Amino acid sequence: MAEGQSTPAEGALAKIDTTVPHSARIWNYWMGGKDNYAVDRQAGDEYRQIAPNIETMARASRDYLIRTVTHVAGEAGIRQFLDIGTGLPTYDNTHQVAQRLAPGSRIVYVDNDPLVLRHAQALLTSTREGVTTYVDADLHKPEAILEEAGKTLDFSQPMALMLMGVLGHVQDYEEAKSIVRRLQAALPSGSYFVHYDSTATDKALQEAQQGYDDTGAIPYVLRTPDEISAYYDGLELIEPGMVSCPLWRPEPGTDPEPTDVYGGVAHKP
Repeated sequence: MAEGQSTPAEGALAKIDTTVPHSARIWNYWMGGKDNYAVDRQAGDEYRQIAPNIETMARASRDYLIRTVTHVAGEAGIRQFLDIGTGLPTYDNTHQVAQRLAPGSRIVYVDNDPLVLRHAQALLTSTREGVTTYVDADLHKPEAILEEAGKTLDFSQPMALMLMGVLGHVQDYEEAKSIVRRLQAALPSGSYFVHYDSTATDKALQEAQQGYDDTGAIPYVLRTPDEISAYYDGLELIEPGMVSCPLWRPEPGTDPEPTDVYGGVAHKP
C-alpha cells in the first residue's frame, strides 16, 4: 500500500458518525458487546428505561438465530447461507453455527454499515473447507445483493435466505414486501427463508422506538404479526409456524416466555 493511503478499515472508520446512535451498535451494547459509542449507550439506556424487556428481546433473537441455523444446516441439510443485515459480530454468528455442523458451508454476509465493514475481518473467518465472505450492499437494492452473492453462492442449489431483524428499517411496507419477494424469487426450489422482526405488540416498546427514531437515527418500523406474516406468502412455513421467537422450537426442558419479536422458517417448494 502506498504511503498515506488508507486501508479499507480506516476508510470505513472515517465514515462512522459517532454523534447519532445506530441500531447495530445499540444492539451490540444490549448484547454485552464493546463495539459501541457513548451516544449508543445513552440511547440504549433511554430505550431500556421505557421498554426494559428489550435486552431479553435481543438475547432471544440471538438464541433464535442459533436454533434456526442449527435446524437448516442440520436437519434440512442446507450448505449455503445469504445473511442480509449482518450487524456486528457477537457470539455464535451464522457462519460459526453452520460450519460447526457442516464445515463446508458457504456464508455470504451483507451489510452497509461502516462499523460492520471495519469488523469484517472478524466475520471473514471460516473453516478450511467452507467459505465466509462479506458484501457491502444496501437492502434496498436486492438485485445488487444477488449479483454480488452469486460470486460465492451457487444459485442453482438450495440455500437459506436470512433477514434477521432488518426489514423494519424499510419504512414503506409495500417496499419491504417487494424486497422480500425479489430476494425469494432468486432462490431455487428447496431453499429456506429464515426471518424475525420486532413487533408492534407492546405499547412501551412502541414508545421507546419512537423516542429512538426521534434522535435522527435510521428509524425502525414496528409492524404487527399479521403484517409480518405476509413475508412468508407462497412458502411453506415449518412447525411451529411464525411465532414469538422464544417459542420457535425451544431447547428441551426449557419453558420460554413469549416476547415482542416474531419469526419463522419457511421452505420454498
